[in-house]
Amino acid sequence: MYFRRSVWSLAILLLAATSLSSVAQTRSPAKTSKKPSPAPAAVQPPPAEPAVWESWDTMRPEKEDFSVLMPKDASTEITTFEYHKMELNARLYMSAPTTGPVVAVASMSGIKSNPAAYSDFERFNSYVDAFKQFFPPKVRKDPVTKLIITSTKPFHGYTGRIYKITVGDLNGTVNAYVTRKRFYAIAILNTGKDDALEEKFLGSFVIPDKPPEQNIAAAETTEPNAIAQSENNEQGRPRRKPRVETEGSTPATATVNTQEDNTEIGNSQAQPGSQNSSQTPQKKAPISGGVLNGKAIYLPTPDMPPGEKAGVVMVQVLVDEQGSVIDAKAVSGPPNLHGPAVNAARLARFLPTVLSGEPVKVSGTLAYNFVHSN
Repeated sequence: MYFRRSVWSLAILLLAATSLSSVAQTRSPAKTSKKPSPAPAAVQPPPAEPAVWESWDTMRPEKEDFSVLMPKDASTEITTFEYHKMELNARLYMSAPTTGPVVAVASMSGIKSNPAAYSDFERFNSYVDAFKQFFPPKVRKDPVTKLIITSTKPFHGYTGRIYKITVGDLNGTVNAYVTRKRFYAIAILNTGKDDALEEKFLGSFVIPDKPPEQNIAAAETTEPNAIAQSENNEQGRPRRKPRVETEGSTPATATVNTQEDNTEIGNSQAQPGSQNSSQTPQKKAPISGGVLNGKAIYLPTPDMPPGEKAGVVMVQVLVDEQGSVIDAKAVSGPPNLHGPAVNAARLARFLPTVLSGEPVKVSGTLAYNFVHSN
């Protein structure tokens, strides 16, 4: 009997202890819940990206004649590259972020100013063609490139042209100028239109004014007079007679005065008899080449003007001994398509045609088929 009471007493004690333990456990969270929870850490916004080219500066490169407003992160590349058996010197000043606009100035030299061999128009076209080969790979890898002339604009006395340019996903404007020494192409590319940025960059490019041509002509005519005067003193002849014997006829003197390269002028004066031999190849009539589309090494495609009907334009061209088009005239096709076809034909390039061991001019036609793009 006593044992049973002891067992029941022990059971009651164990039950009471269990109850007290459960009560303590239920009360402890209540006590901790009264404590204020720490405030969550404030979420810091990501650092704002700096504005595109927030820092600009005027660039005046050494051994260059221009100045331009460029971003301070602009890089400089000096190189040479092959162009139609010539080696051109090129300097590229460019700022090209991973995303956003691209601005650049390309400076080239190597195609000498020599009106006796080719016109200034041909020299300009050659430089533009070289720029189209050189510049786009600096911006995009294996890009699809278009370069279309939109207008001409004199700049500080020099010839200037304005082009629309497309390089891959970028579109923009190129202002091109050629001086007696160098060719400059100022390019801005962007994924969208930004007139303010374009004006800021393109409008900041400056080169010195072209020297007055009459001063150059006066300097060139002074030197032959001085030579004639020295011959008069030594030989005792009338002043004009030695000049006629030395320089030949008046047209020869006029030709010398139109030369832009002073070195070539000196050679013409030292070897006046060579002018007759140099004129002989120019009298040869150009050979007929027929349709020249398949013979071109560079044949730009003209754009279809909006709103015009499709059609075929035939352009008669004259190709000089170096492979450049020196004359182009539309001879058939819709009149409204003549302008784009002629502009494209003037930029075409061919390998020189050799006949009996001598380069010759070639006359032929280029056919341009204008179609609407889908």
